[in-house]
Amino acid sequence: QVQLVESGGGLVQAGGSLRLSCAASGRSFSMYAMGWFRQAPGKEREFVAAIAWSGRNTYYADSVKGRFTISRDNAKNTVYLQMNKLKPEDTAVYYCAADRTLRALPDTDIDEYDYWGQGTQVTVSS
Repeated sequence: QVQLVESGGGLVQAGGSLRLSCAASGRSFSMYAMGWFRQAPGKEREFVAAIAWSGRNTYYADSVKGRFTISRDNAKNTVYLQMNKLKPEDTAVYYCAADRTLRALPDTDIDEYDYWGQGTQVTVSS
């Protein structure tokens, strides 16, 4: 079992930056691919970014490519999402998730993720 706790959300003006963190419990963190997803009011949860267990491979949604960066520190059991040039449309609850299936490449499919955090609110004002 893995517990995930997100932090770092808040209110920021358009064009600003935030860094989200997701701290994981459990000794198997380094073997899990990790993902960030988000859910805006009235919308379905959507993929944002994912990183392989090794950190060597990353994927991004087209809407955040070039602005967001996912990274991980396996020694600290933590995955990060650096968000730059934020837009009002980035406003959502952001969730981190862990995929316990050992894969060479991370998955972008929400259904492949087994463990979820409680989410952290990101609000971008115009």
